[in-house]
Amino acid sequence: MACYVPFNSRNLDVSFFVFRPTVVLIDELIESLKNFSGSTENLGCVQSSIFRSIHGNMIIWYGAWMKKSTQNKDLLTAVLLSQLRSVSSMAILTEHGFFDAYAGESRDGVSAAKFSSGDTISMNIIVPQSGDVVSELSYANLALFKSGFLKMEGASAGVCLKLNSPNMTRVACLYVWKSLQYCYSWIINSDHRNTMLPYLEPFCLDVKYDIFRVVFVSSENVDGYRILGSKLEGKPMIKTI
Repeated sequence: MACYVPFNSRNLDVSFFVFRPTVVLIDELIESLKNFSGSTENLGCVQSSIFRSIHGNMIIWYGAWMKKSTQNKDLLTAVLLSQLRSVSSMAILTEHGFFDAYAGESRDGVSAAKFSSGDTISMNIIVPQSGDVVSELSYANLALFKSGFLKMEGASAGVCLKLNSPNMTRVACLYVWKSLQYCYSWIINSDHRNTMLPYLEPFCLDVKYDIFRVVFVSSENVDGYRILGSKLEGKPMIKTI
């Protein structure tokens, strides 16, 4: 059983819904989000997953969508928000949106970041103070990714993402790790001042970072993804903008 984040948005769109729980029993929220995952299948969601922050107070619901189902993202988002009312008493929805995947790399030859329940995922999100720099920031994010991924021992795959919204600018990188220990080792031993600042100094921005455990993967329409992703096989592992 596995879930995938594609390296580009040619065949699939991806969405993230970020929640801050307001209840002590987080398992109830996770169960509600599992039910939400089931309700999205009829809307065109081929795979979904839930990430739980290891150290913080954050839950992320991830969905991969058929292109034809996301032609009207505003309408689809409205439907999803309506269906999420059931969790409103357990969590605050802090951010949500459809992201474009525009670059990626893996160590196993798969043209997507592959993960299963129990895996460790890290995400860094870059939020600029100005909304007019998405193109420049996307290239800076890509440069950071390409310069760093091969040096990240224990990272099995990574994907660059940018928020597909005219009202908000976000770029992000998602990494899948072979173990939590590898992720910790990279954080402890990285010289972020010298590796990140040269790319990000031109921008006024906020960088958010967190580590997650994958606590749920949907009933795995894996064959559907493979059919959609088969056109990507044999392509270079780095997909640029």
